Amino acid sequence: MRLINRIPSRPLAVFLAAVPFIAVLIAYAVGSDMRLAANPSDKLLPALSTIQETAVRLFTQGDRRSGELLLWKDTWASLSRLLGGVGISAVLSLVIGMVVGLLPLFRSLLSGFVAVLSMVPPLALLPILFIVFGLGETSKVVLIVIGITPFMTRDLAQRVLDIPHEQLVKAQTLGASSWVIAARVALPQVLPRLIANVRLSLGSAWLFLIAAEAVAADVGLGYRIFLVRR
Repeated sequence: MRLINRIPSRPLAVFLAAVPFIAVLIAYAVGSDMRLAANPSDKLLPALSTIQETAVRLFTQGDRRSGELLLWKDTWASLSRLLGGVGISAVLSLVIGMVVGLLPLFRSLLSGFVAVLSMVPPLALLPILFIVFGLGETSKVVLIVIGITPFMTRDLAQRVLDIPHEQLVKAQTLGASSWVIAARVALPQVLPRLIANVRLSLGSAWLFLIAAEAVAADVGLGYRIFLVRR
């Protein structure tokens, strides 16, 4: 039986999925033991027991001054910014992508601009965003929007362009307006691609958020990570 045709059973699939995580934990434990044996006060690779104790303390014990559970507070702040930025990006990319893909006039107007904007490193704009929008929530959300919207827009516009032209011709033959074509023909075929784009963009959006929180924030996971590292 060829290897390409061998499908693992459910228990075997679960075990195989766990193997990389187990291997990383073992490698970390070995490296930590080696460093702690040479220097018991080493902070680079703390023992797994130390990590567990710290995690329990962060999840269950409040701050000495405020009494708040800082980890939950930071997590909620970061998730609020992340969901806000990704939500705005999804709406913008859907609207602009549909317009660019369906309307040749707007395609000529916006496609080049969106392509150039997608090549600008978002983190290079971070100081400008802080100057324009301040150090509050707005600049962090805008960074996420600028970071992921151009790529999502280009992909959705291309998905609209890939719709068979015969469907558009048939819809027009039946008397459909441009708005009806967008809502009844293009939108149902673009929405699954939008969901996939949002899922794939979460990683990039998270990195932009952590960078913004590390530079200017007083709450959030990025702020907490760099504060603890210092």
